[in-house]
Amino acid sequence: MSATPTISLDGGIPMTDFWLGYPFMQRAVLAGLLLSIVGGYYGSFVVQRRMSFLGAGLAHAAFGGIALGLLLETEPLWVAMPFTAIVATCIHLLRSTRHISSDTAIGVLFSVSVALGLLFLSFREGSPVDAFSYLFGSILGLGPLDVWLSVGLVGIAASTLPRYWGRWAYASFDDEAAKAQGIPVGRDSLLLTLCVALTLVVSIKMVGILLVSAWLVIPAAAARLVARSFRGMVVGAVLISTAATLAGLYASWAADLPSGAAVVLAQSLAFLVAWLAYRTGAQTV
Repeated sequence: MSATPTISLDGGIPMTDFWLGYPFMQRAVLAGLLLSIVGGYYGSFVVQRRMSFLGAGLAHAAFGGIALGLLLETEPLWVAMPFTAIVATCIHLLRSTRHISSDTAIGVLFSVSVALGLLFLSFREGSPVDAFSYLFGSILGLGPLDVWLSVGLVGIAASTLPRYWGRWAYASFDDEAAKAQGIPVGRDSLLLTLCVALTLVVSIKMVGILLVSAWLVIPAAAARLVARSFRGMVVGAVLISTAATLAGLYASWAADLPSGAAVVLAQSLAFLVAWLAYRTGAQTV
């Protein structure tokens, strides 16, 4: 019996040696690109509204839901999504009161969620190694479910464009004026917070809990330095996020690095370039 021929690209590198020739990398790249589009979109609102600490709080809140999912021996994301959505709603309700600041509400629920996560893990029998993959991210952990969830998030983001894009953008620059115009700023803010929460949870497998908030914020922060309009900032954030994801995932595969660290470092390099461009432009004006 003859050996199975090796598929090659233009007679060059065998397909089995090409980084996108592996099914797990195909899933990682597809999910990563879809999540980067959504992350760049929502990240722009997060940066413009100075909600970066909210992103960190929701990312760590997801740890409680993931730990509960592991304890129940079910898919952790199915538990983490409603768990994080509940935490996000509680944060929104607490910071809507006069006596509790936004940072305080996030800090309290952030701590409670992490404490619950540690408690759930202590009740679970066996090794916590699988929990560590959620902390640091792993491209090996991305499966078909993550791709479909990423597609769903893109669909949700696209559905917000006709009705909420203008309202979110207006309130991001002047929420008092938006309220005066009759825009339901509080309800819109809750919806945006829930969308950010779901995006962070689905992105955890790729980036990891410890870095997912940075993954959301850095591309938008870089784009804000060089963009001349909010629309340009959103487009720039999406482009930076997708390019950094591709570069990071390739580096993760080629050098056997944690995918989350590789992606965020690629984003950080883009931020450095944007900052240098901003500084150069400011000095020449």
